[in-house]
Amino acid sequence: MTPRNTICLWYDGSALDAARFYAETFADSAVGAILRAPGDYPAGNEGNVLTVEFTVLGIPCLGLNGGPMFKHSEAFSFLVTTEDQAETDRLWNAIVGHGGQEGQCGWCKDQWGLSWQIAPRALLDAVADPDRAAAKRAFDAMMGMKKIDIAAIEAARRG
Repeated sequence: MTPRNTICLWYDGSALDAARFYAETFADSAVGAILRAPGDYPAGNEGNVLTVEFTVLGIPCLGLNGGPMFKHSEAFSFLVTTEDQAETDRLWNAIVGHGGQEGQCGWCKDQWGLSWQIAPRALLDAVADPDRAAAKRAFDAMMGMKKIDIAAIEAARRG
């Protein structure tokens, strides 16, 4: 059954590669139906991948090989909440180490330019601490980080 709402992500011919990477990297992720062109068309040939259905962490997505006209931006990102440093490191390193780029405060981009926020639950809890001074210390610590260091966030939170 087709989901009622699906995130459509635009790629320049690499939707299948991206979908496979996401399926290998994230739990509850998989590659689904692949639609190939039934004939030649102005921008491609019969058999080219037009779209790829996939899920990322249970979220239905459609990769559209639309060409080079539109690029991903930070205006859209996946926020992935991690449970510990090992999971944070594994996901961050998979994205950045597979042709991606580091960003600030837990943000990174994959090799296709899609933005990801790899956010440990400890960070989210720390910046929402009802003790506003503790929250500020954790927030200030985060502001100087690329990949989030949970031990440093927790130390800052404690003061």
